[in-house]
Amino acid sequence: MAALTPQPWLASYAEGVPHEIDPPTGSLFDIIEGSVREYPVNVALEYFGRETSYAELGEQIDRAAEGLRLLGVQQGDTVALVLPNCPQHVVAFYAILRLGAIVVEHNPLYTPRELRHQFEDHGAKTVIAWNKVVSTIQDFPADVAVDRIISIDVTRSMPFITRALLRLPIARARQSRSALTTSVRGTTVWEDLLRAEPIRADAIRPAAHDVALIQYTSGTTGVPKGATLTHYNLASNAAQARAWVPTVQRGTAVVYAVLPMFHAYGLTLCLTFAMSMGARLVLFPRFDPDLVLPVIKKHPATFLPAVPPIYERLSAAAKEKGVSLKGIEIAISGAMPLSASVVEPWEAQTGGYLVEGYGLSETSPVLMANPVGPTRRAGTVGLPLPNTEIRVVDPENPNLDRPAGEQGELIVRGPQVFSGYWKKPDETAEVFVPTSDAGADWFRTGDIVTVDADGFVRIIDRIKEIIIIGGFKVAPSEVEDALRLHPDVADVAVVGLPSEHSGEDVVAAVVLAPGATLNEASIRDFARANLTAYKVPRRVVAVADLPTSLIGKVLRKQVRESLLVDGATP
Repeated sequence: MAALTPQPWLASYAEGVPHEIDPPTGSLFDIIEGSVREYPVNVALEYFGRETSYAELGEQIDRAAEGLRLLGVQQGDTVALVLPNCPQHVVAFYAILRLGAIVVEHNPLYTPRELRHQFEDHGAKTVIAWNKVVSTIQDFPADVAVDRIISIDVTRSMPFITRALLRLPIARARQSRSALTTSVRGTTVWEDLLRAEPIRADAIRPAAHDVALIQYTSGTTGVPKGATLTHYNLASNAAQARAWVPTVQRGTAVVYAVLPMFHAYGLTLCLTFAMSMGARLVLFPRFDPDLVLPVIKKHPATFLPAVPPIYERLSAAAKEKGVSLKGIEIAISGAMPLSASVVEPWEAQTGGYLVEGYGLSETSPVLMANPVGPTRRAGTVGLPLPNTEIRVVDPENPNLDRPAGEQGELIVRGPQVFSGYWKKPDETAEVFVPTSDAGADWFRTGDIVTVDADGFVRIIDRIKEIIIIGGFKVAPSEVEDALRLHPDVADVAVVGLPSEHSGEDVVAAVVLAPGATLNEASIRDFARANLTAYKVPRRVVAVADLPTSLIGKVLRKQVRESLLVDGATP
C-alpha cells in the first residue's frame, strides 16, 4: 500500500494507534467467518440472557444463506431488512452478504409512507421483516409489491422462561407480547428458512469491492438517498475502529448494541466491528436502563458506542439504583455534540473514557474520533482515523484550500468513503471534488469546520439544513411535505433548534390557512400519523409569513434565527 502523505494529526494519536492500516482484501463475510473459525466456543450474541456461540452463529448464517438462495435470492439482488436489534438481524445481515446480495437497512418504526418511499427507490423483491411490520409491507401498492417476505418473531430468540412469562394471562404480559410480536399470514417463517442445509463452501462468495449495503441518508441536500457502501468500505471502517482502540482485546471484548443496527453508527460498531473482534455482542431491542443495568451487573461492556442522551440516562439510573458502572473501559459518542456535563459523571462512575467521534452514512460512517486517552480534546470531534485524509476548503470553490485555522467546508477521502448514491449519478457527482493527484476524489461533507495546529477538528456549522435529533437525521422538506397536507396549514418551514437533551428539536413555523386558528396538538397528531416519532415537530409556532429569496425559496436560516430571537425553543 502506498504511504499516505504525513499529516499533523498523526502526532496526537493515542499510544498504540498506528498511523496506517493495511486495507482489507476480503469481504465482510470473510471477517465473520474468521471469528467463527478463531472463537467457535465464545459467546457471539446475547439476547435477554440467551447466548449464541460463534460456531452456532456461523451455522445459522450458512443455513439462512442457503434458504435465501433456494427462495431465489441471487448475487447482486437487493434484500430489505426491516428489523429491530435481535439475533436474527445479525444472521440475516451476514446470510445476505454470503450470497453476494446487497443488504438494505430500514427503520422498523417508519410509517408506511416512509417505508414505501425507500422501497420505490431500491426495488428489493425480498424482505426479511419483524412480524409487527409485515402488514405494512403487504399493503404496498402493486407498483412496489415485493415477491417474498420472511417474517421474524423476535421472541423466538429469547430464553424459554422469558417466552413463557410473555404467555401468562395477565395484562402486563399481554402488553409486552403485543409490543414484540403478532401473527401474520402469507410469509415464509424465519425458522423454516433455517431448516435448509448449510450453503456449500464453493458457492459464489462476495468480493471486497462488491456492494454490500445501501444505507439511507438525508445526505447533503435534504432528499433521502441510498448511500452505496462496499464490503471494502465497511471492512475498512471496522479495521480503523479496531486500530483506534488497541486496548480492546479480541476474543474477550463485550460490546453493547443499544444503538439500532439499522442506523449506520450502530451497524458498523456492532454488526461489523464487534463481530470482527470475536466480541460478545449484547443485543437490546431498544435502549432502556432497566434492560441494560442487570446485564452490567453480570458482565459490563468493555466498549459501549452510544449517543449523549443514552449516557446521561444510564449514568443517572445507575446512580439511583446503586449499580456500579466500573469496567466500562471505552465509550464512543457520536451523532451529536458531547458536553462536559455528560463526560465528567460518566468517567467518574466508570473509571473509563468517554470520547466524541464524527462521521456520516456516506463514510461507513466513522471519519474521526478523539484519542482514547489524556490527549483527547473537549469540544472537538477528534482526529482523522488512520488512512483518512482531510482538507478544509472554500464552500463556494472546493478546489480552493482555506488557510490553516480558518473556517471552511470539510472534504475527506479514505477507504471508508462510499462509492456514490444508489442509481443517482447526478447527485453523486455533486458531492465529489475531482482530485489533482493519483488518489481518490474528495467527498464533500457539507460541514463547516476548523482544524487546529495539532489536527483536532471542531464542527462549526452545517451547510446543509438537516436536523439532527438524538443521532437521527431529519430532512426538513419531508416534514414540511407532511404538514402541508393539514387543512389549517397554508405554508410551513421546519428547522432545528438547540435542545439540551437531544442535540436539536424539530420546530415548525406555520402560516395558517385563512380563518384558521393554531391548534398545535391537532397539527402534531396529524404529523404523527405520517412521520416517525422523532420527526414530529416538538413545537408548532404560528407566523404571519415566511421569509423568501428573490425566486421564492423559503429561507430556513432566517426562520431559525427569528425563532431563536423569539424564544421558540421547547
